Amino acid sequence: MFLRRTAVVYILLFFTAASSSLVAAQNSSCPLDFSILQPFKRPSPDGSTTCQYLLQGLRLVYSHHLRQTGSFSPPLSSASSCWDALQSSIAGFLPRFDVRSRCGFQTPWISQGCMNITTRSQFEALIPNSTLSTAVMRCNLSLESNTPCASCTQSLSAFQAYLTGASLGNVSDCTGFSSIYGAAFANRFGPTDKGTAKCLFLLDLASSSGSGSGKKKVVKILVPLFFILVVASALILWYYLKRKRDFKMRRMKLRQQRDSLEAGRLDSMSESTTLVKFTFEEIKKATNNFSRHNIIGRGGYGNVFKGVLQDGTEVAFKRFKNCSANGDANFAHEVEVIASIRHVNLLALRGYCTATTAYEGHQRIIVCDLVSNGSLHDHLFGDSETHLPWPLRQRIALGMARGLAYLHYGAQPSIIHRDIKASNILLDERFEAKVADFGLAKFNPEGMTHMSTRVAGTMGYVAPEYALYGKLTEKSDVYSFGVVLLELLSGRKAIVTDEEGQPVSVSDWAWALVREGQTLDVVEDGMPEKGSPEVLEKYVLIAVLCSHPQLHARPTMDQVVKMLESNEFTVISIPQRPISLVACREEIDRSVSSSSGSGKLTSPTGYQAFSFGADGPGHQ
Repeated sequence: MFLRRTAVVYILLFFTAASSSLVAAQNSSCPLDFSILQPFKRPSPDGSTTCQYLLQGLRLVYSHHLRQTGSFSPPLSSASSCWDALQSSIAGFLPRFDVRSRCGFQTPWISQGCMNITTRSQFEALIPNSTLSTAVMRCNLSLESNTPCASCTQSLSAFQAYLTGASLGNVSDCTGFSSIYGAAFANRFGPTDKGTAKCLFLLDLASSSGSGSGKKKVVKILVPLFFILVVASALILWYYLKRKRDFKMRRMKLRQQRDSLEAGRLDSMSESTTLVKFTFEEIKKATNNFSRHNIIGRGGYGNVFKGVLQDGTEVAFKRFKNCSANGDANFAHEVEVIASIRHVNLLALRGYCTATTAYEGHQRIIVCDLVSNGSLHDHLFGDSETHLPWPLRQRIALGMARGLAYLHYGAQPSIIHRDIKASNILLDERFEAKVADFGLAKFNPEGMTHMSTRVAGTMGYVAPEYALYGKLTEKSDVYSFGVVLLELLSGRKAIVTDEEGQPVSVSDWAWALVREGQTLDVVEDGMPEKGSPEVLEKYVLIAVLCSHPQLHARPTMDQVVKMLESNEFTVISIPQRPISLVACREEIDRSVSSSSGSGKLTSPTGYQAFSFGADGPGHQ
């Protein structure tokens, strides 16, 4: 009897321990399904976009999890196992690639959400019903084409006004919650759909191996080429036979054909996009016949007028000067490309106008959103006696960087701005930065002629290699960003004159202070609510690095965003700068005497050294 009771006790203890182990295993297992990433293109090993691919892939997996369970992220107890699951899923094409250490992700981030939002109901409680309904209306269709994708992303960007939480390392950050929710519930096809994944997560499906699709692509390419060849041959023969007898008539016919072709392209464009083509009379009425009281900006392109549309919407009209009717089709095409690019830190383009009038001549006008807080130049160098506090300056710096990074790496095709300056950084009612005038450099008067080698930009902001040699890359924008960031930190203009009347750039001035170990002296004295010295020092060093005169010493905008968003106070290594072209003799002698140094500068505060690896910024 005693043995029987003892056996029963042991059996109960065994089942209790087994059930406890089972519960623990279930709690630690990862509920995320990383297998859904298999159909999508994979980055090359140690490629520059590996971390970006993994970040976007994580967000797609979050969206799939949200659609299946109603929860944004897995529980914190499963964070480590989820990283292990992701590590296992990429082992086949990224061997020996440690996601957390290589990309700078921390273990808890995979389970931490924006503003502690964990469920669908919590998210929808923050967003007004009208905003949610608009997103569903614009996103609930196939997003493979540019036009519905742009409309959907624009409606989702409205969520950001209500998602104001702090940065969490970009894994489940507030900036990604809009796309995660939109793909899960606003779009009926779900996040794993080809069009949804490409539009909202920038992920493309891998190429199909079937020969049938390849043959169709070849046929689609060869048929138009053959047609073009036949038409071109016929036109050449017709020109040869008719040029002596009917030269004037031939030119007239060609002109009519060209005008008809341009008109057809304009009509087809207006039918295939949500971009609005305004009439000149509508714009005259909105701006009170271009009243000088409505002028809110002047520049090399022309004047900018504020106005009110018939529905009461306040917008801005940029009126180009010195225009001709030639090339209207190309102008309209470029405007359509610019309008398809949507980002919370880029100024949205609403429409355009091309017209020829008897008194005003030929007109080209683009219509943009009107922001309420003017430009960064107004707040830094305007008549206002109030100074921007540090939290707003930090938000503006991050917004500028994110907008430029999207132009360089998110837009298709990528866009080099060429004219980044304080007056082209506009601020909305929440002081969110809006990069303006991107893609418009080719619309200036020089861009309307054959002088395509003319440098576009503003003195003091133009990178040296672009100003001297016409060499234009994304890092030319990085230089201009660095100058604007120094203006934002110091309250000092890009170029000022010293006591001897010599021009001094803010970049050279800041470098001289940093070189002497006086990094914090760059920061404006009267700045309210100054941040910690470590954060201010990091921002100054990033600005000096971005505005380095040597192109290859500058980081990319993706790396800049990562450095600005990082909460770690790392030391930034800055290569020695060449002697300024306007340096005085004392500066030249001092540079020569110090040339035996290491050629590297780091902040004396003793932080861990900073370097750039193949996948962006990393820690040594």
